[in-house]
Amino acid sequence: MSYDPSPSYPHRPPPPPYRPPWPPWPPHRPSPPPPAPHRTALGHHSDLRVLRTAYRWQRRTATLTALGYFTLFLFLSAYAPGVMTDTSLAGGLPTGLLLALLQLPVTWLAIALYEHTARRHVDPLADRIRKEAALDARRGAGR
Repeated sequence: MSYDPSPSYPHRPPPPPYRPPWPPWPPHRPSPPPPAPHRTALGHHSDLRVLRTAYRWQRRTATLTALGYFTLFLFLSAYAPGVMTDTSLAGGLPTGLLLALLQLPVTWLAIALYEHTARRHVDPLADRIRKEAALDARRGAGR
């Protein structure tokens, strides 16, 4: 319906001006550009690649120590039964039994090697990356 300003409708007031039900948009102000970081972000840092490589070598070294010995034992059992039944090595104890008894100390050696490489190579890298991440988080919170 449209508004009729004629005097035949004196009891109707003029309609209010149209206003949308939502508030007006604030004026667009471009945000200032973020300050340029003085180094690359942690996610793109080469230290993570170095850490992955060190951890991979750590796993391979320990795994190949334990599995290599066990594979050698199985290979000798299957393809060299004469070596495994020889009793001249340990005073009447068959070589196969001696190698089987050495399986537990070799497994402990693999665990000790894993811990040694972790303490020596992997943990210092992880600690350094952890400290850098905490520093980045503090810098990001200060912005």
